[in-house]
Amino acid sequence: MKPSGSGHLPVNGLQLYYETHGELEPSEAVPLLLIPGAFMSTDSMAQWVAAFVPERPVIVFDQQGHGLTPDAPRAMSYQQFGDDAAALLRALEIERADVLGYSQGGGVALQLALRHPQLVSKLVVLSATYRRDGWYPAVLEALEGLSSDLFVDTPVGEAFRRHTDDPRAFDAYIEKMRVLNLEDQDISDAQMRSIRARTMVVVADADGVKPEHAVAMFKLRGGGDEEAAATGMLSTVPRARLVVLPATSHISISAAVPVLEPMITAFLDDVPPADPSLW
Repeated sequence: MKPSGSGHLPVNGLQLYYETHGELEPSEAVPLLLIPGAFMSTDSMAQWVAAFVPERPVIVFDQQGHGLTPDAPRAMSYQQFGDDAAALLRALEIERADVLGYSQGGGVALQLALRHPQLVSKLVVLSATYRRDGWYPAVLEALEGLSSDLFVDTPVGEAFRRHTDDPRAFDAYIEKMRVLNLEDQDISDAQMRSIRARTMVVVADADGVKPEHAVAMFKLRGGGDEEAAATGMLSTVPRARLVVLPATSHISISAAVPVLEPMITAFLDDVPPADPSLW
């Protein structure tokens, strides 16, 4: 899709590339900020943009070293990436946005909601963790072996060379990404409970994220309703929602837009829960 606006903004020492789709002003709908996963660029979110832009303006951006945002001589952290997202929203003069982050982007979305709560209206965390032990050990073992050789002849390497044709710079970028994702982040239970934004947790049943970790995140975000358990009916809009997609992996969930969009849209729009009669 052709963006309605795009370009680079000076953000925290980066020349951060962003796109807007739909008109930010005037718009009654809350904008949706999409945060791609590790090594992914704005192009990778095209299906998500197309699904949501008919009803709300959409913003997407390239994180440090990703896509059209060059790397910079600074460390990488989920906290820093959350601050970058906040700076982008402020530069675009957006007071509040709904936020959807996939994988690494989901971790960044959590930091954005923690560190800049006034900017986040609702939060969708897709196949992401809030602690390192949320991943299966096999995922962390695979991350140990990340090297630039694995990416140099892929779209990741091609995109990097468009702005920085220096193999040593690419090696440094991949190493920083290896460390970032191997070390992950460590958000405490108390911090998870403190997030103000209503939250939807989405995970696949064959994800790299353990299902019990997704359930723990759901509960910490206020999920679970004993009254509904007793009556069989939901009387209020839930504070947190949990989605587990069957026969779906960490990669394939990123393309499950037709299934997820209606559920996410209902969450973002506060559609009241349905309670049909059994009789």
